[in-house]
Amino acid sequence: MRVTGFSADEYRPRDDEPFMNPRQKEYFRRKLIDWRADLLDESKTTITGLQDGTRNIPDVADRASEETDRALELRTRDRQRKLVAKIDAALRRIENGEYGYCEVTGEPISLKRLDARPIATLSLEAQERHERREKVHRDD
Repeated sequence: MRVTGFSADEYRPRDDEPFMNPRQKEYFRRKLIDWRADLLDESKTTITGLQDGTRNIPDVADRASEETDRALELRTRDRQRKLVAKIDAALRRIENGEYGYCEVTGEPISLKRLDARPIATLSLEAQERHERREKVHRDD
């Protein structure tokens, strides 16, 4: 993932700075925009590959393998589409001044977590609680 305008050596958000200061917001905004661009480039490649891959394969086993590969590509593309939607939502939160704050508690999400997962909407603690609840309900 490329972050234009900021090199890894040049700037990294730090805990000793005011949380979500303009420089941090710009860092995450650019990181999200670059990630989005990478995903869209990959999707164009996938679409081109799927269009080019439409051919008549006489061997049944080869055709089945080709169809399995296409289905996998389509599932991957769907996951990427959902990820782009989450990136767009994160960019809107930056614009609204809500980015970096937990949707459940309103507390700041750690910079380390945001750097690793810039689309995070929950603090680590809130995410763990959510996953525990999900597991309990899934086991029912």
